[in-house]
Amino acid sequence: MKKILKENWFTLVAGVMLLLAIPAIWPYGYFQILRWVVAIVAIYNAYIAYELKQNGWIFIMVAIAILFNPIAPIFLQKQTWVILDLITSILMFVSIIKIKK
Repeated sequence: MKKILKENWFTLVAGVMLLLAIPAIWPYGYFQILRWVVAIVAIYNAYIAYELKQNGWIFIMVAIAILFNPIAPIFLQKQTWVILDLITSILMFVSIIKIKK
């Protein structure tokens, strides 16, 4: 387990940041950083899933990268983002176990 977390600490950080975003007590800058972190981690995880031929995870991570894209952001209501942040954080945590090198 220690090895898995050591190799995927960035995914763990993204998952925790997503959970911390749920109460929405942060300044707008936090959410901008969150978009960058989640999008970059999702792209990296999609690449690893591609190398491992895990097509389902490729699709999930590309969808997350598009949703959290900081360059052409998608604007949704706060309640919608709370749900998406929770679902995405769960997917990030699960991907730590499922996408293995």
